[in-house]
Amino acid sequence: MVVSYIGLWRILLEKGLQKQDLVEHAGLSSATVAKMGIGESVSNKVLEKVCAYLESSVNDIISYE
Repeated sequence: MVVSYIGLWRILLEKGLQKQDLVEHAGLSSATVAKMGIGESVSNKVLEKVCAYLESSVNDIISYE
């Protein structure tokens, strides 16, 4: 099973945000954002931070292929 963060990248684009905003405002490390950029799994804690920052649900930001 492969994790896809296409929903996350779409939300960032819609809100006029960049990956760096996740580092600066959601409290993620640049290494974690890089992992997400290549489709690697991240912890539930990371997903919670992203969802809180973007005011979205996990189902909005990830999907499994």
